[in-house]
Amino acid sequence: MRRNLTSIDLFAGAGGLSRSLEAVGWRSVAAVEIDKEAAETLRRNKAQGYLKGTRIIESDIRDVSAKDLRPSGVSASWRPDILVGGPPCQPFSSAGLMQGFEDPRGQLFHEFVRLADQLKPRFILFENVAGLVTAKTPNGSPGGVLRRIQNEFENVGYACRFDLLNAADYGAPQRRVRLYMIASRGERLPEFPEPTHARKPSRARDPWVTLEEFLATQSEPDPKDIVRPSARRAPELAKLLPGTGLRSMGIVEANRPSGHWGYRQDCFVADLQAPSRTIRAASTPDWVRLEDEDMRRLTWRECASLQGFPIDWEIFGTATSRFRQIGNAVQGHIGRAIGGALLKAAATAQRARPISAEWPACFHKRVRYTTMEEAVNGAHRRAARQQRDNALNGATSLV
Repeated sequence: MRRNLTSIDLFAGAGGLSRSLEAVGWRSVAAVEIDKEAAETLRRNKAQGYLKGTRIIESDIRDVSAKDLRPSGVSASWRPDILVGGPPCQPFSSAGLMQGFEDPRGQLFHEFVRLADQLKPRFILFENVAGLVTAKTPNGSPGGVLRRIQNEFENVGYACRFDLLNAADYGAPQRRVRLYMIASRGERLPEFPEPTHARKPSRARDPWVTLEEFLATQSEPDPKDIVRPSARRAPELAKLLPGTGLRSMGIVEANRPSGHWGYRQDCFVADLQAPSRTIRAASTPDWVRLEDEDMRRLTWRECASLQGFPIDWEIFGTATSRFRQIGNAVQGHIGRAIGGALLKAAATAQRARPISAEWPACFHKRVRYTTMEEAVNGAHRRAARQQRDNALNGATSLV
């Protein structure tokens, strides 16, 4: 087997993906991160023995060139075995404003493509939110953004394979569905690893790891990290069943005249008999009901462990910053699973003409549904949002 297969992380954050790859045998060469607190997180964990040999580059990715990423002393023809990263997901996330390419952060995948073209890595691993599957280009149709991303990678020589993968299917005690792309240049396009766990276990797959099982393995939380409900909120939360939350009313839509309601993200009671919900980049994780009926939020340390970080991984910054770094990270269990599969592929790669794989059937199903939903509700929703914005602007002008 080839030794010292090298990786570079272009959007390292708190180091979730870099650490996952290192854990299965990749040698991290460089990690780029613009956020000061996240970059300090990387430096502190490198100081205690993680990310050995990684050059941490605190910089805007737009100011980084291939020369900055290559190890010192190598020739200009040196290339990493794998280039990885998850460009900012907020422009395409349902938790954000979903402005897509209209948000400057939505343009950063161009930097990923630019550096891939300069470095010419053998493989690429790209991660983002599931909403990218149906994201639209300006005045375009659902799926247009992902097609554009695929086309740009293909234009610089890469064959692409996409899928939506759930971290719980790889042993994580968290239900976290994300979009992943693997790509290869001049070598056989690798497959994603087979799941090891399932909601309904089988002879080949173990049952999902529940939040209750996870919490049983954790130390007692630090009292200073514990958050309990306020006197006003506690009675409301006490009435909720596990796996439910306080309702929030969304925008009234053409086919939902009573409103498209959902659960308030800051007032949800976790179901201990299932993996946790997706860990978000917010300091309001789910509530857990303890045996004595007391309630508290999951702590930042528990959220970090649910994200697959080592128990001694330091997250630098304020509580708000810690939760943001943790929620934006690539989940470790699935990172290790994909990293391990790609390590084997890189060690045994075969030359091949780059041909992208067809999109999974679930992608086409999501695009069809989003197209239909836009036809039914799009104009109505935009009008409601405009009315809301006008009301907010009017209220602001009176202040």
